[in-house]
Amino acid sequence: MKHAVKPGEAAALIPDGAILLVGGFMAVGSPHRIIDALVARNARDLTIVANDTAMPGKGIGKLISAGAVKKVVASHIGLNPETQQKMISGEIEVELVPQGTLVERIRAGGVGLGGVLTATGLGTPVEDGKLTVEIDGKTFLLETPIKGDFALIAARQADYVGNLEYSLTAHNFNPIMALAGETVIAEPQTIVPVGVISPDAVKTPGVLVDHLLERAH
Repeated sequence: MKHAVKPGEAAALIPDGAILLVGGFMAVGSPHRIIDALVARNARDLTIVANDTAMPGKGIGKLISAGAVKKVVASHIGLNPETQQKMISGEIEVELVPQGTLVERIRAGGVGLGGVLTATGLGTPVEDGKLTVEIDGKTFLLETPIKGDFALIAARQADYVGNLEYSLTAHNFNPIMALAGETVIAEPQTIVPVGVISPDAVKTPGVLVDHLLERAH
């Protein structure tokens, strides 16, 4: 049975300078209470790996606004002008990764692969400095795996042993990131007895989850 922690306790586990895999898509399916607790803790020098940086005042955007982030690895920052401004000023380093490549790099990190071969990005700045591999007369980029010190996951439900169920598009990145974080902190909306979540609905098994956030009151 997992011991449920408070948001502040979860944030205290995460040191400054950590690499964080943060689930969600434009703040949908992101762990909002953990993010708020990191802002309250005055976290600094974080590397955020995520699909995007949401918008000012929402999701990961709160960490950007608070000056908690030194580097972002994401598919796009188009809806967060603060991220763009801080990239231009040099306050934040931004590595843009094609969306499919990003999720595959995280999956590779989670399942122990040495990398991902993809044709996406050939002939563009994405190719700069990367190895290429020729297979059957076709050229591919070798993209390296991504792992995190922590994976911060949002879920619809957890049971007492940490099995997680997600809701619709809030799946985005969460189950894959749960594979690739050294420590996994899950933020469920509710925590239910074992057996309430159908085995077919479990997308992240409890063995991967190190900490559950207590449900909001």
